[in-house]
Amino acid sequence: MDMYGPLFRRVLFPAYESVLRRRGTLAHLDEYQRSQWLSADELAALQWRKLERLVAHCWEQVPYYRTRWAGAGISGSQDIRGPDDYARLPVLTKDDVRAHFQALHARDHAGRMLYKTTGGSTGEPLTIGYTRESYERRVAVMHRGYGWAGAPLGTRALYFWGEPLEGVPVKERLMQWAFNRRVVNVFAMRDDDMARYADAIDVFQPRVVVAYVAAAVRVARWLLEAGRQVHRPDSVICAAEPLAQHERELIERAFGCPVYNTYGCREVMLVAAQCGAGDGLHVNADHLCVELGEPVAGGGGKRPVLLTDLHNYGMPLMRYENGDLATASTTRCTCGRGLPMLASIDGRTMDALRDSAGHFVGEYLEHLVFNTPGIRRFQAVQERLDVIEVSYVAAGGFDEASLQDITFAMREAFGDTVRLDFRRTGDIPLTPTGKLRVAVSRL
Repeated sequence: MDMYGPLFRRVLFPAYESVLRRRGTLAHLDEYQRSQWLSADELAALQWRKLERLVAHCWEQVPYYRTRWAGAGISGSQDIRGPDDYARLPVLTKDDVRAHFQALHARDHAGRMLYKTTGGSTGEPLTIGYTRESYERRVAVMHRGYGWAGAPLGTRALYFWGEPLEGVPVKERLMQWAFNRRVVNVFAMRDDDMARYADAIDVFQPRVVVAYVAAAVRVARWLLEAGRQVHRPDSVICAAEPLAQHERELIERAFGCPVYNTYGCREVMLVAAQCGAGDGLHVNADHLCVELGEPVAGGGGKRPVLLTDLHNYGMPLMRYENGDLATASTTRCTCGRGLPMLASIDGRTMDALRDSAGHFVGEYLEHLVFNTPGIRRFQAVQERLDVIEVSYVAAGGFDEASLQDITFAMREAFGDTVRLDFRRTGDIPLTPTGKLRVAVSRL
């Protein structure tokens, strides 16, 4: 019986988070645990009240929005009278954030911001600012979503996850120990070393396995092919990549437990998560405003995702297009939560990169290139499964020998299943998605 989990949730984490660090994470978690059971209409009204306050704040305090919205014919926040008016405001793109970074900061939050940088295979790194309250609420929503999958705070969890190339700091390892979790680095995963991941499950005996989709699929396939039976967790939580139905079935056969899907991004953390009652994902509509744009051509209902963090008053991202695609759901979950649903997460606007053996390699390639000094912007294009063309723009501090390091790391991870073709260029034009007129459905 797991005695540590309840002790951590009731005593250790509250003492650390609420008393020592003086953070409001647990108070926010209590709030979200209550609001998830509101009716759909009550949640829509709650979301609009939060959004209305944020819109007024942006008009008064954020220079970028005042200028941009005025250019769209808005004379004041009072002109945005409801969700339909909000849905007609201009979309915020990643290029907009880069070009107007300082103007997107609220004047009354100057000097009181936190920052993180996110990268991707279609552009240069992007820095996002957020407030302390926004961070605390993001963590609270994450714990709520993982709780739906049987992994509340303190649950013994094994992560098949990536680790920084320079190693994990001692402080982070101590946090992993305190949270009752262990991380096994999948960026070093090789076909001739798969038994190590099975051994990690048997040694740690987790209640929950949390994994990149590609990593979970790779381990599951090896377990079935090798006839290896491992300690059976209560659930597997998949993240970071789209989860196809056949991949879900493969993981469930190998691990002998239910698989739960989640969707998030670095800009706002957890966006939606699956509970145990259905196949769709509950959108965190009491924390975020999530909209879906017009269906992409030939996409079968797939739509661009637009995000608004309802509690980031420092650098608000209003109707932010993060580059992901999703399919809406019109059904209500039988669990009784009023939160709206997504039927599926369909990936990024750029197809996922794979090698000739069918392995997803995009996550690892992005990690390698993003962490290479001197590469300012890059773009990966794949027209054949055995070749990925990586165009890059170099800046100060770039050493061409680092490209050999990327190639070597990819070969160590995936063998000779894909070749990288590096091409240095002066610029990489991006698709002008900001000029696209977007009609949205609000979740």
